[in-house]
Amino acid sequence: MDRDEILRVLRAFEEEGLEYVLIGAAAMGFHGIVRATEDLDFLIRSTAENVERLKRAFRQVYSDDANIDDITADDLLGEYPAVRYYPPSGDLYFDIMTRLGEAAAFDTVDAVELMIEGIRVSVATPKALYRLKKDTVRPLDRKDAEALRQRFDLEED
Repeated sequence: MDRDEILRVLRAFEEEGLEYVLIGAAAMGFHGIVRATEDLDFLIRSTAENVERLKRAFRQVYSDDANIDDITADDLLGEYPAVRYYPPSGDLYFDIMTRLGEAAAFDTVDAVELMIEGIRVSVATPKALYRLKKDTVRPLDRKDAEALRQRFDLEED
Protein backbone atom coordinates (compact mmCIF):
# COMPACT_ATOMS: atom_id res chain seq x y z
CA MET A 1 0.00 0.00 0.00
CA ASP A 2 1.12 3.51 -0.75
CA ARG A 3 1.23 5.47 2.51
CA ASP A 4 1.03 8.82 0.72
CA GLU A 5 -2.07 7.72 -1.16
CA ILE A 6 -3.74 6.66 2.10
CA LEU A 7 -2.93 10.03 3.66
CA ARG A 8 -4.35 11.87 0.62
CA VAL A 9 -7.59 9.90 0.97
CA LEU A 10 -7.82 10.49 4.72
CA ARG A 11 -7.16 14.20 4.19
CA ALA A 12 -9.92 14.33 1.57
CA PHE A 13 -12.29 12.57 4.00
CA GLU A 14 -11.55 15.25 6.57
CA GLU A 15 -11.92 18.11 4.09
CA GLU A 16 -15.28 16.83 2.85
CA GLY A 17 -16.57 16.20 6.38
CA LEU A 18 -17.12 12.49 5.79
CA GLU A 19 -18.56 10.78 8.86
CA TYR A 20 -16.67 7.50 9.03
CA VAL A 21 -14.75 5.15 11.26
CA LEU A 22 -11.76 3.14 10.09
CA ILE A 23 -11.97 -0.53 11.03
CA GLY A 24 -10.00 -3.63 10.08
CA ALA A 25 -6.26 -4.22 9.86
CA ALA A 26 -5.43 -0.62 8.97
CA ALA A 27 -7.19 0.54 12.14
CA MET A 28 -5.15 -1.99 14.12
CA GLY A 29 -2.02 -0.46 12.60
CA PHE A 30 -2.97 2.97 13.94
CA HIS A 31 -3.06 1.33 17.38
CA GLY A 32 0.38 -0.21 16.92
CA ILE A 33 -0.52 -3.74 15.77
CA VAL A 34 0.76 -3.95 12.24
CA ARG A 35 -0.05 -6.70 9.77
CA ALA A 36 -0.10 -6.76 6.01
CA THR A 37 -3.31 -5.73 4.30
CA GLU A 38 -4.28 -4.54 0.85
CA ASP A 39 -7.41 -2.61 1.76
CA LEU A 40 -8.89 0.01 4.01
CA ASP A 41 -12.19 -0.86 5.67
CA PHE A 42 -14.61 1.91 6.66
CA LEU A 43 -18.01 2.17 8.23
CA ILE A 44 -19.72 5.39 7.16
CA ARG A 45 -22.82 7.11 8.50
CA SER A 46 -25.76 5.82 6.49
CA THR A 47 -27.17 8.95 4.89
CA ALA A 48 -27.36 9.95 1.24
CA GLU A 49 -25.54 13.18 2.08
CA ASN A 50 -22.65 11.27 3.62
CA VAL A 51 -22.37 9.00 0.57
CA GLU A 52 -22.06 12.17 -1.55
CA ARG A 53 -19.27 13.40 0.79
CA LEU A 54 -17.50 10.06 0.24
CA LYS A 55 -17.72 10.45 -3.53
CA ARG A 56 -16.46 14.05 -3.41
CA ALA A 57 -13.52 12.93 -1.26
CA PHE A 58 -12.62 10.15 -3.69
CA ARG A 59 -12.87 12.62 -6.60
CA GLN A 60 -10.33 14.86 -4.84
CA VAL A 61 -7.80 12.04 -4.95
CA TYR A 62 -8.89 10.13 -8.07
CA SER A 63 -10.29 12.95 -10.20
CA ASP A 64 -10.29 11.06 -13.51
CA ASP A 65 -12.04 7.91 -12.27
CA ALA A 66 -15.58 7.63 -13.63
CA ASN A 67 -16.10 4.52 -11.46
CA ILE A 68 -16.69 6.77 -8.45
CA ASP A 69 -20.12 7.46 -9.95
CA ASP A 70 -20.91 3.75 -9.46
CA ILE A 71 -20.89 4.26 -5.68
CA THR A 72 -24.52 4.97 -4.83
CA ALA A 73 -26.63 5.70 -1.81
CA ASP A 74 -29.02 3.01 -3.06
CA ASP A 75 -26.25 0.44 -2.61
CA LEU A 76 -24.89 1.70 0.69
CA LEU A 77 -28.30 2.28 2.24
CA GLY A 78 -29.88 -0.87 0.84
CA GLU A 79 -30.16 -4.49 1.87
CA TYR A 80 -26.46 -5.27 1.25
CA PRO A 81 -24.83 -2.06 2.46
CA ALA A 82 -21.29 -2.49 1.20
CA VAL A 83 -19.26 -1.53 -1.84
CA ARG A 84 -15.69 -2.18 -2.82
CA TYR A 85 -13.94 0.64 -4.63
CA TYR A 86 -10.78 -0.07 -6.63
CA PRO A 87 -9.06 3.23 -7.46
CA PRO A 88 -7.02 3.51 -10.67
CA SER A 89 -3.73 3.46 -8.73
CA GLY A 90 -4.13 -0.29 -8.21
CA ASP A 91 -2.15 -0.19 -4.96
CA LEU A 92 -5.04 -0.59 -2.56
CA TYR A 93 -8.79 -0.85 -2.45
CA PHE A 94 -11.54 0.34 -0.13
CA ASP A 95 -14.33 -1.65 1.49
CA ILE A 96 -17.03 0.85 2.42
CA MET A 97 -19.96 -0.25 4.57
CA THR A 98 -22.80 1.37 6.45
CA ARG A 99 -23.29 -1.69 8.63
CA LEU A 100 -21.95 -5.20 9.20
CA GLY A 101 -25.16 -7.18 9.43
CA GLU A 102 -26.52 -6.80 12.93
CA ALA A 103 -23.03 -6.72 14.46
CA ALA A 104 -22.04 -3.11 13.84
CA ALA A 105 -22.83 0.20 12.22
CA PHE A 106 -21.22 3.62 12.20
CA ASP A 107 -23.24 4.68 15.25
CA THR A 108 -22.49 1.54 17.27
CA VAL A 109 -18.70 1.28 16.89
CA ASP A 110 -16.70 3.18 19.50
CA ALA A 111 -14.05 5.32 17.85
CA VAL A 112 -11.26 7.68 18.78
CA GLU A 113 -9.97 10.60 16.81
CA LEU A 114 -6.26 10.40 16.12
CA MET A 115 -4.03 13.02 14.53
CA ILE A 116 -1.91 11.49 11.79
CA GLU A 117 0.40 13.98 10.09
CA GLY A 118 -2.05 16.78 10.82
CA ILE A 119 -5.09 14.82 9.62
CA ARG A 120 -7.95 13.94 11.97
CA VAL A 121 -8.66 10.23 11.51
CA SER A 122 -11.60 8.43 13.12
CA VAL A 123 -10.41 4.96 14.16
CA ALA A 124 -12.27 2.18 15.94
CA THR A 125 -11.00 1.66 19.48
CA PRO A 126 -9.03 -1.49 20.23
CA LYS A 127 -11.99 -2.86 22.18
CA ALA A 128 -14.36 -2.17 19.27
CA LEU A 129 -11.96 -3.89 16.85
CA TYR A 130 -11.71 -6.84 19.21
CA ARG A 131 -15.50 -7.16 19.32
CA LEU A 132 -15.72 -6.97 15.52
CA LYS A 133 -13.12 -9.67 15.01
CA LYS A 134 -13.38 -12.17 17.85
CA ASP A 135 -16.42 -14.17 16.69
CA THR A 136 -15.95 -14.21 12.92
CA VAL A 137 -15.33 -17.37 10.92
CA ARG A 138 -12.10 -16.03 9.39
CA PRO A 139 -9.07 -17.42 11.23
CA LEU A 140 -7.13 -14.23 10.51
CA ASP A 141 -9.79 -12.16 12.29
CA ARG A 142 -9.62 -14.43 15.32
CA LYS A 143 -5.83 -14.07 15.34
CA ASP A 144 -6.23 -10.28 15.14
CA ALA A 145 -8.71 -10.39 18.02
CA GLU A 146 -6.27 -12.32 20.17
CA ALA A 147 -3.47 -9.85 19.38
CA LEU A 148 -5.76 -6.97 20.37
CA ARG A 149 -6.86 -8.75 23.56
CA GLN A 150 -3.28 -9.36 24.64
CA ARG A 151 -1.86 -5.98 23.64
CA PHE A 152 -4.62 -3.97 25.30
CA ASP A 153 -5.42 -6.37 28.16
CA LEU A 154 -9.02 -6.70 27.02
CA GLU A 155 -11.45 -8.90 28.88
CA GLU A 156 -13.44 -11.60 27.15
CA ASP A 157 -17.06 -10.40 26.76
